Amino acid sequence: MELPAEFIARMRALLGEKYTAFEASYSTPAERAVRVNTLKISTDEFKKISPFFLERVPWAENGFYVVSDGPGKSIYHTAGLYYVQEPSAMCAAPELEAKPGERVLDLCSAPGGKGTQLAADMRGDGVLVLNEINFPRAKILSSNVERLGVRNAVVTCASPEKLANEFYGYFDKILVDAPCSGEGMFKKERAAVVEWSLENVKACAVRQSKIIKSAVDMLAEGGRIVYSTCTFSPEENEEQIAAAVKAYPLKLISEKRLYPHEVRGEGHFCAVLEKLSGEKRDMPLMRPATDRVGLSVFKQWEKENLGVEFENLHFVGKTLYSLPNDMPRTSVQTLRAGVRLGEVTGNRFEPDHSLAMCLENGQARGIEVDEQTALNFLKGYTFSCSSNEKGYRLVLYKGYPLGWCKVSGGVAKNKLPKGVRI
Repeated sequence: MELPAEFIARMRALLGEKYTAFEASYSTPAERAVRVNTLKISTDEFKKISPFFLERVPWAENGFYVVSDGPGKSIYHTAGLYYVQEPSAMCAAPELEAKPGERVLDLCSAPGGKGTQLAADMRGDGVLVLNEINFPRAKILSSNVERLGVRNAVVTCASPEKLANEFYGYFDKILVDAPCSGEGMFKKERAAVVEWSLENVKACAVRQSKIIKSAVDMLAEGGRIVYSTCTFSPEENEEQIAAAVKAYPLKLISEKRLYPHEVRGEGHFCAVLEKLSGEKRDMPLMRPATDRVGLSVFKQWEKENLGVEFENLHFVGKTLYSLPNDMPRTSVQTLRAGVRLGEVTGNRFEPDHSLAMCLENGQARGIEVDEQTALNFLKGYTFSCSSNEKGYRLVLYKGYPLGWCKVSGGVAKNKLPKGVRI
């Protein structure tokens, strides 16, 4: 790989005698890895059914190196049992130590690797705000949240400054995976090499300092920030942290770098900060559903079809949602809030794909299908089934939900949204 001359000079100055090993790392292929989604399956259970040989990523409890040309093509991937994630990128989220019941923000979240990692730590309890300023990327983030069955996420699309105006002093913990010059991803993303320049490094540093300010504003006293990048530039890493500690009531807990010549992964930086003073502010909450007829229809359907009960119900028109506990009321653009359960029309309830994807093995009546039928279903085809079945049923592969079908007369009509078909 031909690296920019100015980048080489900077890395030689940064690494000294270690530069030769660093440069040699670019002649080796990039590592592939997956992270088990423990919201749906335990790591031990996944090991039993994994289509790949798994080798543990040292800094991620549920992360594994895989040797596969297409880890995103498996039925298990579509079922949300794992997330394909660069191994070094798994290092930041565990440092936040997100726990059930907390208020957590992933400020620059798309496509969702770190945010869904936080969701697994929170176990569906608390409020997890996943924000992305770019709307098309926010839609990708939302689809990954749906596929992995996250129940307590709020996906927003706003600038850090606008978000800070509403969430001042609100969050217990914030992850800032800052937009950066991408030096650590040169091996995986050729565009990052082409677009690199010292001017871009400096522009990223200016943007990062503004993002950090917004994060500090939104953090409650005693809260934790994890700041991460996939770049080597000191201007975007250690110098950002030093400036933040000087400007704000922050204490540096730790910081570390991952280099591709030292670990099996690409370049990454991660720092942990604690806020020493400030305030903790609450926000007005979303009101519960008031459509008694609609609620009655859903609760009857839930009783007949599900083995789990949904709470914190909220209607938007005819669409019913299950919101996170203590869901804050906000005016920022929101793509997803909790679980979209489905539509209530008259005395009928039609379940949404989001509901299917957040259900665990055994939580709803379903039809178990073989591998070929599962693949055909994911392409949008109908299939034959027992004539004793009737109504909405989950399509299950090895017990794990793929989506809904509607059965009548021995035919299962495919209800998989076109946007998620393969």
